[in-house]
Amino acid sequence: MKILFATSNKGKLEEAKIILNKYGIEVEMFNKRKLEIQSDSIEEIAKYSALELFKEVKTPLITEDSALSINALNGFPGPYSAYVFKTIGNKGILKLMENKRNRESIFKAAVFFCSLNIQKCFLGVAKGKIAFKERGSFGFGFDPIFIPNECPKKTFGEMPIEEKVLYSHRGKAMVKFAKWYIKNYKEEFNR
Repeated sequence: MKILFATSNKGKLEEAKIILNKYGIEVEMFNKRKLEIQSDSIEEIAKYSALELFKEVKTPLITEDSALSINALNGFPGPYSAYVFKTIGNKGILKLMENKRNRESIFKAAVFFCSLNIQKCFLGVAKGKIAFKERGSFGFGFDPIFIPNECPKKTFGEMPIEEKVLYSHRGKAMVKFAKWYIKNYKEEFNR
């Protein structure tokens, strides 16, 4: 079984491969510039991208969008995480977090599957805290500043990818997708 993953982010692709390959699902990168709507909902962003790209390729595919929401910053950056990372990065987030006691945060991922007859969203959540400084050189994006509650001694940036996917929002969403896909969809895909 093979699925297209519409992303230009090689880190996201590697995470997807580690999870999906365990379920016998081969992942192929579909690096096409996707139109992203501005929305407060990562589910809507992932859905819109998937539907637009499916119109073009007419092949089952998945898209993914994620958001880091920091309690002390009223949920910022939320669905604007990619833009915020590009503009102020981890150092900017850490600057905003100076003197903040509440470091609780939530990472969410929405994996959206689209085929001719089925559209379905799979959500993954990782609760954690924002570190006081960047730690680790693994991963990408906010990984060096996010400490998951399930592994409270390390940031995602301190975890090799095989470990990170066990705790990450994206890993959890991909597992949900994979379990559903192999149970409910493979017959239609293999026709």
